[in-house]
Amino acid sequence: MNNLGKISVQRPLSDSVKLLTIDDASAGQRIDNFLLRICKGVPKSHIYRIVRSGEVRVNKGRVDTAYRLAIGDIIRLPPMRIAHKDNEGTQRLGSTAPVANFPVLYEDDCLLVINKPAGVAVHGGSGIAFGVIEQLRQTYSKLKFLELVHRLDRETSGILLLAKKRSALTALHAQLRDNKVDKRYLACVHADWQAPRQIVKERLHKFLTPEGERRVCIHEQGQLAHTVFNLIQRFAGYALLEAELKTGRTHQIRVHLAHLAAPIVGDDKYGDFALNRQLARAGAKPGLKRMFLHAYKVSFVHPVSGAVLALEAPLPKECERFLAQLSPPQKKHMSDKKSLAPL
Repeated sequence: MNNLGKISVQRPLSDSVKLLTIDDASAGQRIDNFLLRICKGVPKSHIYRIVRSGEVRVNKGRVDTAYRLAIGDIIRLPPMRIAHKDNEGTQRLGSTAPVANFPVLYEDDCLLVINKPAGVAVHGGSGIAFGVIEQLRQTYSKLKFLELVHRLDRETSGILLLAKKRSALTALHAQLRDNKVDKRYLACVHADWQAPRQIVKERLHKFLTPEGERRVCIHEQGQLAHTVFNLIQRFAGYALLEAELKTGRTHQIRVHLAHLAAPIVGDDKYGDFALNRQLARAGAKPGLKRMFLHAYKVSFVHPVSGAVLALEAPLPKECERFLAQLSPPQKKHMSDKKSLAPL
């Protein structure tokens, strides 16, 4: 096959300069995030380039990507082009995201809460054409505003909060900063876990591998991360834990558990890779082809009503099946008790 069928067709997003006036729904937002939202299908790299080059102007002046918009700001938007699907229907980076319907746990005029499946990124970037936010913006195309309140790792399933209004986003971000959002996760680890309750305070440092992949390690110069682990159920060689986040650092739960020699089952970055391959084999029992980390519970103050909103997302069926295949813990002899110590 020749390469002709793989050429990405371009179509104009705008054939002329546009002037946009900022209203209260967009006030306070960073200009890069604003442009990524309204310029659907335009690659992130292009957005950053036209801001840095001065092609995008605010009130006739240049701004950097961290500039926060104010009510009444006038944005000059240059002509841009967007990638279309090729002749084979291949989705290209920067093409319009498809409409998607995720399980909705709660929705009103200012909030949308979904149950994100594992394997789906929350946003596009780093070679991913689109994620949850881009797809939901297509589904809720009539909304003027829709933003992620927080993020989940691609491999993590569970509760994801989105804001339909700038005021709701700001209020929830304030609650997150003040540690007033109670987020709980369920994690299955490969370890002989003994402690009913384990408090971990270890500093986390982000870095890039030689291949350019993001990783996190424990380092004294990193940011303080605080996690509380509660034992839910023990199995032979495994344990089901509840993880309570006191801070919200990248890969926090995964790195803290790996540090305790209790890697999360199926974790492809910090886990037991040999075990993961074994569990992912066809017909394996116990068997699992994903990471066992699920954001199952959240509670926070509703940004408008002031009422406490408590939501739960059921454990995915593949995780339930995995737990059902595990054996009960082996009984310890009385002579072994002295050698047992919590992690």
